[in-house]
Amino acid sequence: MRPCLPGLAGSGIAAALIAMSVAVPAVADEGTAADTPSAFTIEDARVKESSGLAASRAHPGIYWTHNDSGDGAYVFAVDSRTGRTVARVTLEGIDPRDVEAISLGPDGNLYLGDTGDNLGGTWPEVWIYRFAEPKELKGEITVTPTRYTVRYDDGPRDAESLMVHPKTGRVYIVSKKKSGKGALYEAPETLSASGVNTFRRVADINTWATDAAFSPDGTRLVVRSYFEAREYLWKDGRPVKELGRPTVPLQRQGESVTFTLDGRYLMYGSEGARSRVTPVKLTGELLPDSAPEGDKGAGRSGGGGDQAASGDDGGGGHDRDRDLAVGAGLIAVVTALIVALRRLLRGKKTG
Repeated sequence: MRPCLPGLAGSGIAAALIAMSVAVPAVADEGTAADTPSAFTIEDARVKESSGLAASRAHPGIYWTHNDSGDGAYVFAVDSRTGRTVARVTLEGIDPRDVEAISLGPDGNLYLGDTGDNLGGTWPEVWIYRFAEPKELKGEITVTPTRYTVRYDDGPRDAESLMVHPKTGRVYIVSKKKSGKGALYEAPETLSASGVNTFRRVADINTWATDAAFSPDGTRLVVRSYFEAREYLWKDGRPVKELGRPTVPLQRQGESVTFTLDGRYLMYGSEGARSRVTPVKLTGELLPDSAPEGDKGAGRSGGGGDQAASGDDGGGGHDRDRDLAVGAGLIAVVTALIVALRRLLRGKKTG
C-alpha cells in the first residue's frame, strides 16, 4: 500500500520514498542446492488455463500440462528451465469435454482425466485417456490414446483430480467438494477399454479438491484446493492418516500440483496466461519415506516443514521471514522520513 503524501506529489524525494516503500529488496538464497527446483512461468500463449501438472520421468525437468475445457485434445511438454513448450501432443480421435488432470503411471503412460463437470455433477459418464509418454520431445506429436469410460458407484461427480499410483498402477480420482464431503474413488484393479469402469468410493477427502498427486515412492498423497493442501500417509491402498498441510503459494487460481522426481518438493500450478509454477519444500513427516532419514526430524511434526516458497523463488520459510523483517524495517524508516519531511515543509510554510 502506497503512503499518502499530501503536499509532496511533485517532489522527486516523495517519488523515491514511495518506490522504496513498495520495492522491498529480495534476499538472495544462500547455499541453494544444485537440485533445488526453481519457479518458472509457462510462456506458451496457447496455455491459458493450465489445469493439471505432471513431472516427466523420461525427460527430467519437463512438466506436462494441459488446458481446461474448450481447448481441444492437446497436452504440452514444458521445459522448467525456460518455461517454453518443447512439444505439443495431439490426442487423435477424441473430443474432450472438460479435461482437468494429468498423471504419469509406472508403465510410462500418461493418463489424462476428462472428469470435470461444471454443471455440478450431472454427466453420467466421464473419461480417462491413456497414451505412452513420447520418447522424443520435438514440435508437434500425434498419438492415438486408449479411452476408458468411467462411472462412480454413488452417482455422477465433478472431479478435477486424477492420480495413478507409482507402484501399483492403480488409478484414483478425488471428487471436488461442493456440498457434503469430497471423496477418494478407486478404479478397478485393471481398467477396461471395452466396458464401463466403476470407481468405488473408499475414503472422504474433506476439501475443495482442484488436483492431487502421489509422491514418487507412493507413500504420500497430497490433495490441493485453491488455498490449502492436505498431505496423507498412504498405506495398503488407502490414506490412513493426515500428516499435515503443506504451504500453498498465493496464486491467481490454484489448479494443479505434482511432486518433483525426488519427492522433496511440491510444484504448484495456476490457471491464467503466463501462469507461474512454484516449488514448495517439504520437511518432517511430509517428506516421503524414500527421503533420507536425516530430513525427517526437521520442522514440526504434522506441519508444513519449513513452509518453503510461498513466493516464486522457491526459498525456505526462514528466507521469507527474513524478507518480511527487512521489508518491515525499510517501511518503518521510510515512514519516519515522510513524517520528518512533512514537519519540515510545515515549518517553512509557517516561518
